[in-house]
Amino acid sequence: MHDWPSAFFVTGTDTGIGKTVVSAMLTKALNASYWKPIQAGLEEETDTEFVRRTTNFLGSQIKSECYRLNTPMSPHAAAEIDDVEISIDDFELPDYSTEHLVVEGAGGLHVPINDHDMIIDLISYLQLPVVLVAPSTLGTLNHSLLSIEALRSRDIPILGVVMNGPEHESNRQTIRHFGNVEILAEIDTIDPLNSATLQQAFDNNF
Repeated sequence: MHDWPSAFFVTGTDTGIGKTVVSAMLTKALNASYWKPIQAGLEEETDTEFVRRTTNFLGSQIKSECYRLNTPMSPHAAAEIDDVEISIDDFELPDYSTEHLVVEGAGGLHVPINDHDMIIDLISYLQLPVVLVAPSTLGTLNHSLLSIEALRSRDIPILGVVMNGPEHESNRQTIRHFGNVEILAEIDTIDPLNSATLQQAFDNNF
């Protein structure tokens, strides 16, 4: 069983690679609280709503976003459309009574949140260690190793990498070797997505 810190940040090598599914799985399995500081895009189910639905955590474990932006774009662009200015000083970890807090980012590490700060700056500001979610498929090596290098350049602790998608032993071993990181798990497609299957995926892979 992995020794999970009280709070940690789930980020990804890109957008749309399973970061929210992994966040929901960790929230469910650790009976944690969940917080997404910035949500960009409100027309469809938000990440917070997805985590609430799939974990069945209906109470105060699911924290409200600090910024809710209408357009599904990078935070700095969505904020400009909404005539909102995101300030890194506005972020503060919410109070939580659970043993763990899962914090989910938006997009990858170098996604801007304003004219001078990026997601990686937010992680550094919150002083949290990172779980990096990476796809298992073609193209993951460059994105994953660059993300690991970026985190190390800021002295941000890396708890490990969760690879999402069909098992790919060569990519797994290459990221572990060149990134000098632990591969925490490899998660294949979870279908259907619900509280029971999230727990099962955690139990089978961590």
